[in-house]
Amino acid sequence: MCDCLVALGTATDGVSRFAKNSDRPPGEAQRVEWHAPRRDTSPLRVTHVEVEVARGETIGVLGSRPWWMWGFEHGVNEAGVAMGNETIYTTLDPRQCEPGLTGMDVVRLALERSATARDAVAVAADLVERYGQGGTGHYGKERPYFSSFLIADATSGWVVETSGRVWEAEAVADVRAISNRTTIPAFDAEHRHPRQPVATLVDPRWNASKRVLASRPVTAAALARHLRSHDGGDGGWTVCMHVDGVEATTASVVADLPVAGPPVARMLLGSPCRSVFVPLVVGQPADGFPAWERFARLTDDVRPALDELEDSLDRATTNAEALALVEACLSSLGV
Repeated sequence: MCDCLVALGTATDGVSRFAKNSDRPPGEAQRVEWHAPRRDTSPLRVTHVEVEVARGETIGVLGSRPWWMWGFEHGVNEAGVAMGNETIYTTLDPRQCEPGLTGMDVVRLALERSATARDAVAVAADLVERYGQGGTGHYGKERPYFSSFLIADATSGWVVETSGRVWEAEAVADVRAISNRTTIPAFDAEHRHPRQPVATLVDPRWNASKRVLASRPVTAAALARHLRSHDGGDGGWTVCMHVDGVEATTASVVADLPVAGPPVARMLLGSPCRSVFVPLVVGQPADGFPAWERFARLTDDVRPALDELEDSLDRATTNAEALALVEACLSSLGV
């Protein structure tokens, strides 16, 4: 499960913004990593399969990766492209598919090779057509699924929805939210899973995201509050998710994608309601981002200290300075 939003500059103060909550098994660690440009040799091994990649230098990417996977749940590259994926179910049973790409693999492969959001659509579509999707998306259990994607840059945004090797793309007008269901009208009509309980498990979160995007201008603070909110369905199926033993939000991002200057990604590990968004300049090293396990030990009673930390982080001028402030706070809290 996940929730993903984008607001283009016409709906903000002029800066495109991208946000996502990554919902995963509650105890699964993620790693925030900066991958500098490199030259791949082909074939390249991703989570389950090998893929042929074109020769040439990749684009540097800052992303959040489940510890056992090659790909990213969400990320932002140096060119100012942001992308994240969502689990979706369709009329095609993913359990019948051969091992292929995971949605996370597609996110990382596209971000490392795309200078614009439109480029990322083309890369994602080509990968899905050539390699298909298959293999588990959860460690230790066989749970394959297909993905939808939200992609944005400084001036445009796209939704891509898939079912096996079939895909469809739709341009974003000014704002867009996706969740764990098909949303492009024609694709939804043809491919929506007939028995998925979207009315109870998905639509309450999706509708909450759409309400946030309807309040203009869409600010980074509003997106962060939304990702921390417990709006949505019953039993913990909320935007900041807490379904014991099943699903929880384990990482988040709120990114600014300006027309000029480097993108800034506010990366968060752990549960948004009891963790901190760390602003990182995409392109600078992010060595020393504290381990997910430390954020996972934070409790509700430390929220005032985390709010004070976030205020300080807004004044940090380098990634090193921001990460030093986070380290000092976590150490003072005994985690």
